[in-house]
Amino acid sequence: MTGHRPNPIQRVRYIFGATLPPSMSDWVLRDLTGPGAGRRYMLRFMVPILPVLCLFLLVPGPLWIGLAMMALLYVPLIYFTIALMYVYRRHRLIAHGLDPELADAGERERAAAERAAYESRHGRG
Repeated sequence: MTGHRPNPIQRVRYIFGATLPPSMSDWVLRDLTGPGAGRRYMLRFMVPILPVLCLFLLVPGPLWIGLAMMALLYVPLIYFTIALMYVYRRHRLIAHGLDPELADAGERERAAAERAAYESRHGRG
């Protein structure tokens, strides 16, 4: 680990899809696959759209109409953000020149450990 971290301008550009220099590939790898990667991914998609959606509250009429219009856009956004998390993480790894198989390395390790535990308890059939 080199310890290179993006400065605030680089971080904002990274959040909006720009690639970082190769010297920061360790940071990118930790960001996309490390602990809390899913939470960071969701926040990057869910938070920036909120101010735009709040403009619906300015529509004349009862408050529930503005909230309903916000929900009609926000709920599908949540659904598709969750559905495309794996694809997006693989894309970002490829864009930074990293192996896309790293996107699910933790899941593969957990599955291998679970299989080994199962086979040690029940033996191979």
